[in-house]
Amino acid sequence: MKSADSSYRLRLIVVIALGLVMALGSFWVLELMRKISIDNAPDIVRSEPDFYVDNFKFIQLAKDGQLHYKMSGDRLTHEPLHDSYQIAQPIIISPGMARAPMTMRAESAMIEDDNSKVHLRKNVRIDRPASGQSQALHLETEYLLLLPDEDVMQSDQPVKLLLGQSTLSGNGLFANNATRELRVSGNVHGSFPPSVSH
Repeated sequence: MKSADSSYRLRLIVVIALGLVMALGSFWVLELMRKISIDNAPDIVRSEPDFYVDNFKFIQLAKDGQLHYKMSGDRLTHEPLHDSYQIAQPIIISPGMARAPMTMRAESAMIEDDNSKVHLRKNVRIDRPASGQSQALHLETEYLLLLPDEDVMQSDQPVKLLLGQSTLSGNGLFANNATRELRVSGNVHGSFPPSVSH
């Protein structure tokens, strides 16, 4: 009887061991096939937007914690292929420290390079009301590149600038708010009212 029990146990151990080896072997083959299929699969490139936000508002703070600018728009869409953002009807408000806030509007915008470049396109308008010693400012163009980290804006498209009663137009613009530099280039025309003497 003892011999029959040990023979039964031996067969049972052999069957369990074979089943375990087959299960582990099947798992290994399945894992190997999965890795091969992933390695041989073509790289998937996402060309469609991966998320969007309707009626968004965004606030950027400067390094000192002060408000740098506020941005809002009808829709913000992320394009993963270039890691850029498309904005419909953007509005950007840059607070004025010694002057009134500047408001920028356009029909569309694209933000790229880790938010360091903002391309405003179609019917671009910039307005700043008069305040203190600063005259009212109005700028019109079809394209404007903003470099918010450098406090620079530039355009290679025709621009029209109104500062108080003075007008200035040309085929390009470079403005550095930090250094107070303004350059209008190409076919420049200007109209300046006579200065008032006291």
